[in-house]
Amino acid sequence: MRVYVPLTLSGLAAAHGAGEVGPGPLTAYAVTPGLREWYVSDDIEELEYAALNRAAAASLRMIAGTPDEVRRRVVVAVDVPDGAAVADPDQGLSAAYLGEVRIAAALPLAKAAAVHVDADDAEKDVAAAAAALGAADLGDDDARFTVDGAEDHELLWFGVQEIPQLIG
Repeated sequence: MRVYVPLTLSGLAAAHGAGEVGPGPLTAYAVTPGLREWYVSDDIEELEYAALNRAAAASLRMIAGTPDEVRRRVVVAVDVPDGAAVADPDQGLSAAYLGEVRIAAALPLAKAAAVHVDADDAEKDVAAAAAALGAADLGDDDARFTVDGAEDHELLWFGVQEIPQLIG
């Protein structure tokens, strides 16, 4: 099963230094039954893209909570054994928890399939989105529009071997 772990650039640097994403338990995103039902698609690539976007939104929340963090969303895609990622059955269909899974232990970075990171030109929109997140959560339509502006940026794909250039 592929899971998408939200991080920040400093979190990616720490994972690179430790050789693992962790410690556990970790919150990640994956194609869960709830996500399948919500997205109404049988196309696994579309479903994985939806899970990746959920992780990118979680990365934005991490950035918003850390004023000194570089304003670029980071998601690490990792393949884990079936059963290693568990969705909460009580929250599986809640919009706030769609695709969310828990992983008990740290994940070896060597098992990562890819790293997804915002391009440099997304930083301005990601910074604005991080600043507007609280107001968007409270229902402010203008703030929601600002948050959506960050979501308009596609995360770029990088191989694990490219992490030193990303964090350097």
